[in-house]
Amino acid sequence: MRSECLNIKNYNALKNNVILFFVMLFFLAPNGYCQNKENTKSARAVIERLIGNRAKDFDLNIAQSKNQSQDSFEVESAGNKIIISGTSNASICYAAYTFLKDIGAVSISWEGNRIDLPKTWPKYSKKQDTPFKYRKYLNACTFGYTTPWWDWKRWEQEIDWMALHGINLPTALEGQESIWQQLWKEYGLTDKQLQEHFTGPAFLPWQRMGNINTLDGPLPQEWINKKQNIQKKLLQRMRDLDMHPVVPAFSGYVPKAFAESHPNSKISELKSWSGGGFESTYLLDPNDPLFKEIGKRFIEIYTQVYGPSDFYLADSFNEITPPVSEQNKYEELADYGNTIFETINEASPKATWVMQGWLFGDNKEFWTKEATKAFLSKVPNDRMIVQDYANDRYKVWENQEAFYGKQWSYGYVHNYGGSNPVYGDLNFYKNELTGLLDNPHKGNLVGYGVMPEGLNNNSIVYEYIYDLPWSQGKEPVNDWLKKHLNARYGKTSDAVFQGWQLLIESVYSTKYWETRWWNDWAGAYLFFKRPTLKITEFKGNPGDMDKLKQALDILNKESKNYNKNKLYKYDLIDASRHYYSLYIDKMLIECVKAYESKDIQKGDELLKKIEKTALNIDSMMSAQPLNSLKNWVKSASDYGTTPEESRLYVKNAKTLITLWGGEGHLNDYASRAWKGMYKDFYWPRWKMFLESQRESALNKTAFDEEKVRASIKEWETKWSESSEM
Repeated sequence: MRSECLNIKNYNALKNNVILFFVMLFFLAPNGYCQNKENTKSARAVIERLIGNRAKDFDLNIAQSKNQSQDSFEVESAGNKIIISGTSNASICYAAYTFLKDIGAVSISWEGNRIDLPKTWPKYSKKQDTPFKYRKYLNACTFGYTTPWWDWKRWEQEIDWMALHGINLPTALEGQESIWQQLWKEYGLTDKQLQEHFTGPAFLPWQRMGNINTLDGPLPQEWINKKQNIQKKLLQRMRDLDMHPVVPAFSGYVPKAFAESHPNSKISELKSWSGGGFESTYLLDPNDPLFKEIGKRFIEIYTQVYGPSDFYLADSFNEITPPVSEQNKYEELADYGNTIFETINEASPKATWVMQGWLFGDNKEFWTKEATKAFLSKVPNDRMIVQDYANDRYKVWENQEAFYGKQWSYGYVHNYGGSNPVYGDLNFYKNELTGLLDNPHKGNLVGYGVMPEGLNNNSIVYEYIYDLPWSQGKEPVNDWLKKHLNARYGKTSDAVFQGWQLLIESVYSTKYWETRWWNDWAGAYLFFKRPTLKITEFKGNPGDMDKLKQALDILNKESKNYNKNKLYKYDLIDASRHYYSLYIDKMLIECVKAYESKDIQKGDELLKKIEKTALNIDSMMSAQPLNSLKNWVKSASDYGTTPEESRLYVKNAKTLITLWGGEGHLNDYASRAWKGMYKDFYWPRWKMFLESQRESALNKTAFDEEKVRASIKEWETKWSESSEM
């Protein structure tokens, strides 16, 4: 038996030496090593920023793809070398991160990284490929809800995060206002007219999509210049990593001043967006010769400033009903689609038109199969990608027959407005993916990913989703979870694993957080919505509070074994503030009912409990400094170079996450479960409301809800306009 063991050891040693020999043979070939080093220097830089000097242990190689529509990688340990071969720099980065996660050495997230490298690398071997040519990321709205105050340092961190998660089709919309500025000046618009046109920084995504104009501006020139410089670096880094940034194109929207100075052009003034209260927007007809002229010129200027691109985003009808006649509806829709594509094609031959598929689910009454088919009919199948990313809410691709032969990508929004309840649905994502891959009707599916409107929350969802295109859903969720916890915390236990299984069952089994849009009122919880008596009609939040409480009891008990682990503490706080926010919602309903029924004693008891719980949550959130109103507002203020700019940015920052704008139902759409918001915004509103209700109950007078809500809105406006942090 001992002799047999020795033979096995000798065999393994010989095997490792043979592997190492061939690796060295490749890397020491006259041109192979230098060429390989040059080709992979961007991936190496990502790994160095992650693990420092130990990156020297990684031998990286770009491999030829056997299938042009797939990426693949191989990782093998040999001696104290980690040999990685991948079909792109992005796939190499993903391979490196997969290895480091699998051995429990590294976990990266928005809330922080855990890095604890072993002295010697363990034996390891893995080979994976993905049927998805593209892994997409970032919603057009992310550039308002998360990134307005990002500098290059913060963007560099995010691009590293993208690369390590294998993303290669990121939306890249920074820096475009400098191009629009130059373009519209060529058509005679003045600086004053452009100041009246551009929104403030936080609201630019919706101007770009043709929803609004002018809101909370003017846009400072310094901001435009900063973002141009950032976009240059951002695009260069993405391209170096073999990513395909999706950049903006002209979708037909023109400034009001342009419409007024071109009375003979066919320009439609569109209805105010999202319930009214916003300035009208203006859409150029595709058959007007100015459409192609402007669109081509935009791409020409963009290319001069930022270099050539292969993927252009153009969305003409984001939550906007197309201005087409009923008689010639399908012909006019076909003209829109054809003109947008031809404009891109003539300015950048061989480029691909990318469009968001959100509109097909959001306005399914208009976008029937016939309407969608007409809109897409004149665009070559291989020159367009429809980003269908709302599959946690709508089944667009199935209803639209996989977009009639066009290339398309599957995915989810997950996060709306940067609002951050704790939720997701890991089993749903897994089952959806395996079903999708087996579906014979999936058509020309080329991509997968998630396009959140806001970042910095629910990291586990994004870790899992970006592993799925590589594992193809073959790994059980529990097996994946064990590896994830071991990498994130450095260790796990049966109890911690049990706690997390309960979290999966209680909160991470919710594919869409219905509460945030209950009865057409936005806000992640009832507590985050502008107060109303109607909350007594609420049927309950998603998830299972009892199982969530069981999970918290276990994780709190185990926390003594993780007392120096920041990520464990972060996750515990996240789950706790979610539980107690749900608890506040229940108490709010009972408190409103108590005062309605003139039960003053019960109402008063609940009022005190609500206040205490809200303030306790606010205090608890001190341990998450990034998740704070102060941090958000300070980031905005610091982005300004003058006191005037700082005041504008602070107002933008505070308004976006509260009032938003307009006369519709967008207030609290971007509500945040942050320190400062519980104490200084959500509780003062409910306190005003409940105390007014209590006074009416005491005096036996009718409660004037409309008057109280109007006074709360007036208070909200003053709060948003205040420069206090």
